[in-house]
Amino acid sequence: MIQTTTKTWRLDDARQTLAIASANDRCPQVIYWGPPLSAGEDLEAIAGVSQLDVTGGMLDANPDLSLCPEAARSFPGQPSMIVRDAAGERLLPKFKLHDVAQDDTGLVITCEDAANRLTYTAEMRIDPETHVIVMQARLNADRAMYLHWLAAPVLPAPQNSDDMIDVAGRWCGEFQLNRTAWSAGIRYRENRTGRTGHEHFPGLIVPCRGATNTAGSAYAFHYGWSGGRRMIAEELPDGRCQIQFGHAARMETAPSKEFRTAILYAVYSGEGLNGCAISFQRHLRDRVVRWTTPGTPRPVHYNCWEAVYFDHDVPTLKDIATRAAALGAERFVLDDGWFGQRDDDTSSLSDWEVDPRKYPEGLGPLIDHVHELGMSFGIWFEPEMINPDSNLHRAHPDWALGAEDQILGRQQKALNMALPEVRAFLYERIAALLSAHPIAYIKWDHNRVLPQPDAEQTRGSYALIDQLRADFPHVEIESCASGGGRIDFGTLSRTQRVWLSDSNDALERLKMQHNAALFLPAAVTGSHVGPRRCHTSGRILDIEFRAWVAAQRHMGFEMDPRELDPRETEVLKDVTSWWKDNRNWMMNADIMRLDSADPSVIAEQQSARDGHRFVVFAGKAGTSAQIAPRPLQLTRLDSNARYRVSLRNRGSAAALSRGTLTLKDGPVILTGTALMHNGLALPWSFPETMWVLEGERL
Repeated sequence: MIQTTTKTWRLDDARQTLAIASANDRCPQVIYWGPPLSAGEDLEAIAGVSQLDVTGGMLDANPDLSLCPEAARSFPGQPSMIVRDAAGERLLPKFKLHDVAQDDTGLVITCEDAANRLTYTAEMRIDPETHVIVMQARLNADRAMYLHWLAAPVLPAPQNSDDMIDVAGRWCGEFQLNRTAWSAGIRYRENRTGRTGHEHFPGLIVPCRGATNTAGSAYAFHYGWSGGRRMIAEELPDGRCQIQFGHAARMETAPSKEFRTAILYAVYSGEGLNGCAISFQRHLRDRVVRWTTPGTPRPVHYNCWEAVYFDHDVPTLKDIATRAAALGAERFVLDDGWFGQRDDDTSSLSDWEVDPRKYPEGLGPLIDHVHELGMSFGIWFEPEMINPDSNLHRAHPDWALGAEDQILGRQQKALNMALPEVRAFLYERIAALLSAHPIAYIKWDHNRVLPQPDAEQTRGSYALIDQLRADFPHVEIESCASGGGRIDFGTLSRTQRVWLSDSNDALERLKMQHNAALFLPAAVTGSHVGPRRCHTSGRILDIEFRAWVAAQRHMGFEMDPRELDPRETEVLKDVTSWWKDNRNWMMNADIMRLDSADPSVIAEQQSARDGHRFVVFAGKAGTSAQIAPRPLQLTRLDSNARYRVSLRNRGSAAALSRGTLTLKDGPVILTGTALMHNGLALPWSFPETMWVLEGERL
């Protein structure tokens, strides 16, 4: 019998322990990930009892599900690395542990393959406040190699999980959740569009059996990369499950001596899906995003796109800005149509000079008017794209990415962001405008998928944004890509806001925001009050519902304010004023999805970090199966504390709500236990309406 020598290490915070072990100096594997272990826990014993038995039809020993599963060790699933030498010969690494460097929050694990002259490094750090584990893998060689696939450090998934939740979507229908049952084999999702994609948000949640939004154990993952990526969730023949994330295969088109994955963010929760969500929200807001003006209130936006589209006229825009300011807007954003000969989407992308036909005196008079109204000024760009009908394309057709006869997207091609001369041109044009005018905000759009995926395209886009951020640190940037086509932690390390969807349909937004909260905090999630008739769905929704849905996140307006009647104006002013009164704590609040007993009710609770106040949004997305509303149970309250709870918009109760509910008369005072166990019976309501509950700890 072969004697086994085991080395162990652990990472700990107040919520979890991650323990890894190396047997006989092989590449380490995770042997435990879950609730905190005691300081004296015998990790070697855990490694021992984690070993699987061997029976007929198996190898005589089970290959490790290591941080870097190796095909050369007969690993029965997808390996974490596929690499070839300069001659195209596939290499089969077999790594041996070389070194482990450890400090209070992290491990740096180095493994070597002497025969193939390769070094594998896995870095793993745990944030003691957000409880997010941050991981990255690196492959080094002494000569140039070709990389087909490299996964970030590989983690096991629990075997007491029945299904996994990943995120899909489409234009105007982002953040749709897929539940896929675990079964023998692989759940393989690869995005080769060259951007994050509406269809492929790089996130995964693995709930253990019985987990809900508010209770049970769950694991969650996010890959912080804005280009193509691959996710593998695989159940091996022996029952073990592995999770892999990395760049999409063959994204590294050039040979190199070093390759790195993006950062993989992972978290364990013993408090349901909300525990994962809170960790991601806090980590993104407090660790990833670099705020331009930390501590200042998030401003109410007004974006002119759905008011004027390409039809720019300075007097009209001034009038609209005046009306928007009167409603409570604090930032005016000039959208597409201000440059070149841009009268529709067929021309002028990349000709980033102000259109003298529309702005005979330049942008100055409009910006001055906006500032006189007390608003800051923002502007739209789509730097990475080019129309064939543009001065730049006529001068530099070679700057466009892909073949000349490629299929266009929104009448445009992509610029080759890997070229330094392209980035220099774009920087000069954007910087000239930012230097000439007091511009506080850029809406940065990206309206087509790429004709060919290449990691250098993503790195080139990152480099341009990084240069602009360094030279204009006061300018906030919103990531928009036909709505939510480029939302990820890699993008958000360079921007401060995302446009969740091009749909301002409040009913669709209610659902998308609810799901996106599994990863995104309110502070970065733009949400606007759209026009009375939504231009992407044709649906007509009441102003109160539209306003309250926008008030769930970073609030703004995106309609023609000239269409508002007196009632709509007053409702919008009222909700906007409420949002301003509460934004300082709400933009730092934890968003928790509630387990509504009525599937037609989409409800969330936003709680202040100190636990002393909360707001509940309960949106009615459809018709209930039962005649009376079911009680809504709250979450994460102090069981013994008393809370004053009031219905903020009780005056909106319909005539068909004929009962004598206490909440319709005024506040109630209840313990956390009562609110979480019994819940609250809300008044009857029509579909496409919202109840807003405010709570205060006494």
